[in-house]
Amino acid sequence: MSDNLEYLVNGLPRLGEGILVTLELTVGGAALAFLVAMLLGLGSRGRWWVRVPSRVVVEFFRGTSLVVQLFWLFYVLPVFGFQLESLACGILALGLNYGAYGAEVVRGSINAVPQGQWEATTALDMSPAHRLRRVILPQAWPLMIPLFTNLLIQLVKGSALATYILLHDLNYFIEQMRRGTQDTVFSYVVGLLLYFAIAYLLTLLMNAIEARAKSRVGIGPTPREVLQVAPVPATQGGGVTA
Repeated sequence: MSDNLEYLVNGLPRLGEGILVTLELTVGGAALAFLVAMLLGLGSRGRWWVRVPSRVVVEFFRGTSLVVQLFWLFYVLPVFGFQLESLACGILALGLNYGAYGAEVVRGSINAVPQGQWEATTALDMSPAHRLRRVILPQAWPLMIPLFTNLLIQLVKGSALATYILLHDLNYFIEQMRRGTQDTVFSYVVGLLLYFAIAYLLTLLMNAIEARAKSRVGIGPTPREVLQVAPVPATQGGGVTA
């Protein structure tokens, strides 16, 4: 065990580089996935000439393997004259794949806004863009965040596949440590703990964003109330008194 710990300590610089690559894949992939999700989710509710292509793209990327998408972007595109760096390829594949799943989150959350809200915006003669920006999306956003959180955690775990396209990420370091220590249990326990730590920190961040979004529409406590030691009174943060 002492030899394993010594190997881990000596490999901390390489471990830091691997974690950085994983975080770059996560942040870049999540940003692209959010953009794709909003575009395709809103497009799925548009006119037929927007809705049909949006649905085709969503079903294509949901229905094909992320591994195959990674290999196609990294190994097949160069055949047609398009060469992508490993990091860009990983971000693009993660963003398109999880963005397709996120599009369903956007579409379903918008559909969940009560019909009366839509009717009110029609009665006020709001334009479609104004209606979405000022009334519909602020109410749909808190519904999206828990589902986006699940997709973000899935994206973190999916980033481990980037090892297959020659990226030295966290998963790559774990495999190198397994070979160096000849201890599979120790290496993968370290890997599990590190991936869990990243996922848990991202979950806390998303929980804070969710609390803020709910407080803005009066259906939950503020982030400060969530983090304070004393419990939030039932009459605050949209609570219901007995």
